[in-house]
Amino acid sequence: MCGDDEDAGELEEMLYARFLTHARALLQPDGRTAAASPGDPLAYMDKLFSDALSRCVRDGEEAGVEQRYLRLATLPLVFARLAGLLAGHLALDQDPLRKVIEALMEGYADAARAEHEHDHEHGHDHDHGHHH
Repeated sequence: MCGDDEDAGELEEMLYARFLTHARALLQPDGRTAAASPGDPLAYMDKLFSDALSRCVRDGEEAGVEQRYLRLATLPLVFARLAGLLAGHLALDQDPLRKVIEALMEGYADAARAEHEHDHEHGHDHDHGHHH
């Protein structure tokens, strides 16, 4: 049983490290936001996303090592709740739930793409049991 706890701890550390690497790559300035006009809604959304992701990284780093993964695991729930609250205040003819689900799936695909790119950069496959 003790080995199972160690394995789970190692997996959690690996998953948190993967998140941190992906988040830091996304937070690298790329010039898009700086070049966009202040009234540009896409620039606003990019900045808001970066601000929220920066907060997630900062909170994770401030948590103790044993709490980092737990904190990461709760973040989707918090942001899903916030997305639901915000979408619940939009007109139904704008199909807010569909837009939220599409954005959620896009983020999920981004994480999978980042893992796949990481595997190819290092020239190996971690054999996670998923198929592309």
